[in-house]
Amino acid sequence: QVQLVESGGGLVQPGGSLRLSCAASGGILRINSMNWYRQAPGKQRELVATITSGRSTDYADSVKGRFTISRDNSKNTVYLEMNSLKPEDTAVYYCNLDVTLITAPYYGNYWGQGTQVTVSS
Repeated sequence: QVQLVESGGGLVQPGGSLRLSCAASGGILRINSMNWYRQAPGKQRELVATITSGRSTDYADSVKGRFTISRDNSKNTVYLEMNSLKPEDTAVYYCNLDVTLITAPYYGNYWGQGTQVTVSS
């Protein structure tokens, strides 16, 4: 059973930085794409950043130049470095992994539990 554990959220002032982590474990052969989503109160969940198995990255326009997604395959972990944070970045952040499994069903898509990021003075 694949488990995802997120960490790194918290309260930060505008202009500050945070680093989110999401570590996966359990029956994993390979992690394909790794994604970060966020959901603000009253809004739909939105894709923030993606990193493929080949380390290609893509970002939402609202975070380009401020956020950086990276991965450590040896630790089955994805990171989101967030700089120059703005109040509008306030949301619950979720990691989402596309995983090839060792055993049946051999594929799965999994979500982390979410971590709160609050940007406020």
